[in-house]
Amino acid sequence: MFIPIRLLALFAFIGAPLVASAAVRLPYVFTHHMVLQRDMPAPIWGTAEPGEKVTVRFDGQEHAATADASGNWRVTLDPLSPGAPRELVITSDRAEGPVVVEEVLVGDVWICSGQSNMQWALRNAKDSDLTTLTADRPEIRLLKVNQLGSPTPLDDIDQPWELCTPESVQDFSAVGYHFGVQLQESLGVPIGLIRNAWGGSACEAWTPRERLTENELFKPYLDQWRKTESQHDEAALRAEYAERLAKFYENRAVAYAARESLPRVPGLKNPLFQQHRPANLYNARVAPIAPFAIKGVIWYQGESNAGRAYAYRDLFPMMIQSWRDHWAQGDFPFYWVQLADFKKERRLGSEDSEWAELREAQTMTRDRLPNVGEAVIIDLGEANDIHPRNKRDVGLRLARLALAETYGLKIKGRSARFDRVEFADGKAVVSFRDVGGGLKTFDGVAPAGFALAGEDRVFHPAVAKVVDKAGVELSSSEVPVPVAVRYAWAFNPVVNLYDSAWLPVTPFRTDDWPGVTQPK
Repeated sequence: MFIPIRLLALFAFIGAPLVASAAVRLPYVFTHHMVLQRDMPAPIWGTAEPGEKVTVRFDGQEHAATADASGNWRVTLDPLSPGAPRELVITSDRAEGPVVVEEVLVGDVWICSGQSNMQWALRNAKDSDLTTLTADRPEIRLLKVNQLGSPTPLDDIDQPWELCTPESVQDFSAVGYHFGVQLQESLGVPIGLIRNAWGGSACEAWTPRERLTENELFKPYLDQWRKTESQHDEAALRAEYAERLAKFYENRAVAYAARESLPRVPGLKNPLFQQHRPANLYNARVAPIAPFAIKGVIWYQGESNAGRAYAYRDLFPMMIQSWRDHWAQGDFPFYWVQLADFKKERRLGSEDSEWAELREAQTMTRDRLPNVGEAVIIDLGEANDIHPRNKRDVGLRLARLALAETYGLKIKGRSARFDRVEFADGKAVVSFRDVGGGLKTFDGVAPAGFALAGEDRVFHPAVAKVVDKAGVELSSSEVPVPVAVRYAWAFNPVVNLYDSAWLPVTPFRTDDWPGVTQPK
């Protein structure tokens, strides 16, 4: 049987009435071909008529709940194990027949979130024609979240799960797909991938508004949005959109029942519904998914926040923690992509750069929260395109992190990172951690991308050489008494230093001098 579903929270959001019905309803995160998370309690929830008794059966388990006064019910399955596809069956004491979710797998579920570089479709990535030749993968399932932003939390999303096929994967996240393929082949378990990204989105839009109001750093952004909100008649916009949504719900229910392609959710080009408004995407795209059990999150975002990089030091860990708090699933793994190199190459090793400061803020988050990691791609960008087409290597570097840190495989996951520096005799010796078997340059010449400065705070290119497994010695005839080191501190630095797993060394600086994004 098909699953009769509406986006109930969107009706609430636009102020339309919710008609009580004896029919049990599930949100769209529970649809045919879905993946349930293994080895942990798995919540199942939905709506019914108030007081209606609902029974959920799956893999020999049976759990019952009674819908509360608002019609909400929830049960939790005991930890599950992978195996053959199964059916999730929901019955009630008032419905005519069961709701059956078919072809359900048990494995690991990862959310793929961020902005356009995570959203970037496989069809537009490098070697997509080759990749799709092997994209018929029944052990991988895909879910795309596309709905508009909301000022209040929603209860549902707008798309169902899909099988991974050469056709369905074309519009899926290229980074997410390559990440998922590597995990599935390495672990031998089903993988569910939820693409939940919006191009150009600001990190503030993925963060609860009440969290933002607690920190003065975000006051200018909130004040700007209060002014924007005052310039629009939001109630009128909601009323107009309600009519379009009602027709969409009708058409979608018919299409889903007939196993036909679903219609596209109607859009609305207004800033109040878009990807920059504070909390808009948290409410519309994070709140409806939780508490669906997941393994973790991969994240690629930051370009839209580069001009506010100093605030990102607090914003990014705050956002991650808000997601973890909302899920109430503990400190699940959260791995992100550091910004790639972009714009004209610079050999100096240090320049005023918003992107360098955003990368620093991303790296600082490693020390702010547990169970997080950073995929460094300072070597994978393109000078003339903010969307580098090589998404495969990005996905593989994220997969390295997950396989090493989450799954405990004996591989190197983290890029080498600055540890300490010693200044003596006109030189600087930088020591790194997480170097694996040692540091090396990919072209066999001296390391590039280092700069030194003295008390005048003027940086000059440094002559560098690898002096031991984890150390680099620096000097400059222009800086007789160095006091600060910077590495890859530019939009697009020329770098060639790697660790033993051919992961690029993480950009860094040893000084804390004011940057271009620091508040005056």
